[in-house]
Amino acid sequence: MKQKLITYLSIFLVILTVTSCKVGPNYHEPKIASPEIFKYENNKIDSIIDLKWWEIFKDPILDSLINVGLRENKDLLIAASRVDQARANLGYNKADYGPKIGVQASASGTNNIAGNILNNNIKSFGASATFNWEIDFWGKYRRSTEAARASLLGSFYGKRAVELGLISEIARNYFQLMNYKTSLAISKNTVEIRNNALKIIQNRFDKGYTNIIDVNQAQIQKAIAEATIPVYQRQIAFTENNLSVLLGKYSDNILVHSSYKDNPLPADIPSGIPSEMLQRRPDILQSEQLYKQQNALIGVATAMRFPSISLTGLLGVGSNDMSSLLNSGLGWSAGANLLSPLFEWGKNARRVDIEREKAKQYLLSYEKNILVAFSDVNNALTEISTYKDEMVAYKTMLDAAQNASKLSYERYYQGVTSYLEVILNEQTEFEAQLSYSKNYQDLLISYVNLYQALGGGWISNEELDKYAEQVAKDQGVDVSLVDKSKLVYQGQVVDYHLTPEQEKARKEFAKIQRKKEREERKSLN
Repeated sequence: MKQKLITYLSIFLVILTVTSCKVGPNYHEPKIASPEIFKYENNKIDSIIDLKWWEIFKDPILDSLINVGLRENKDLLIAASRVDQARANLGYNKADYGPKIGVQASASGTNNIAGNILNNNIKSFGASATFNWEIDFWGKYRRSTEAARASLLGSFYGKRAVELGLISEIARNYFQLMNYKTSLAISKNTVEIRNNALKIIQNRFDKGYTNIIDVNQAQIQKAIAEATIPVYQRQIAFTENNLSVLLGKYSDNILVHSSYKDNPLPADIPSGIPSEMLQRRPDILQSEQLYKQQNALIGVATAMRFPSISLTGLLGVGSNDMSSLLNSGLGWSAGANLLSPLFEWGKNARRVDIEREKAKQYLLSYEKNILVAFSDVNNALTEISTYKDEMVAYKTMLDAAQNASKLSYERYYQGVTSYLEVILNEQTEFEAQLSYSKNYQDLLISYVNLYQALGGGWISNEELDKYAEQVAKDQGVDVSLVDKSKLVYQGQVVDYHLTPEQEKARKEFAKIQRKKEREERKSLN
């Protein structure tokens, strides 16, 4: 009899497992219409993100600041903790798949009184193992795990978005700091020049060669330049404080290159293609996973409208004597439970409606993020194009202003012109220097904006090590002989003197790099 019951229960379990289903909608990647090309786009290559993109600025100080930020930034550490939390939550949800097994023990004693006679104590002891397994017939737990997995991926892409935003913000603040320090140096130099001019004019006035108005005008011009110094000192302090927060540590007097000549403009940056941006940009990938998570929660809510089926079992021993408990015979029980919602005034149906509307909201957010992404890329490309045009004009203005200022001083000292001409040309030169510095900052930042808009990433040290090992294997040399700095240049895995036979391996690696996000996604499952 016992054997038959066990057999029937086993068959019942197999049938339930095989015929179980998942209610709710299956996830389908949203189809989004996108333009084929971006405005102001000149060059394309297959990938622009498989590198440490900030290194295109060739600034070791910037590189070191970014490395510090990636180690110490508090927002990034919080994002990393969220990934670990989501990973733990995935394991927590997976645990619902299996049966729940527990143990229980009992001991009791009673006294029975019959008339005036007190019977002996009646004692009992027991120990048993319990078994309960809710069959995931409707896919509630599988949908819940699906949602937890999407949440994990979403938190991972959220961390990547924080990384990208952090690197971009450090670079922007760094270039702003460079502009402020350059402008401060321009102001101090202008004050020195105007102070010398004031001394000369004061001397000419003392000798009766000019009038007091020229002296006053020289004093005014010196004061105008002096007034800009505290402005830039204040901006420098604010920007250094911002960088300290981004770096996750207290920092002051952050060094920058003293001249924009030390930061040559990057080569023309290829802008990639829209499909790459959709695959790479972490905020878009995160919003897709949030939509996928919510889509799975519709299934969870739908499953809650159906009966839950559980298998229960108990195996135990009992005895009136503690010493003979382990020698007692086994007792067991088994059964199946069905618990079904009957009438809850439409509560369960409304729960499904709520989750569907939430999914709709996430889908709309996903679509909006894609529109914003295309706008960001086009804006950055427009910035680069127009700031370059501005730079040509500012450079022409600066050269002409410097020459005019020099000639006007000569004409004034020769008595050919009034000091008003000197003032106008001197002020134009001062403004041209500041404008050129600001324009250079804006142009560098526009490159940062473009890489961020395209979801710019980089080859990690681990990935670079793997490729170096592959190159060493292909060439039959020790990996220590491979110069890693030559493996990647401006986003492309270069031909490291590979033979024709090895070219195929190089292309295969390039494909792997383009699928990097997909591989990372699998590693998190």
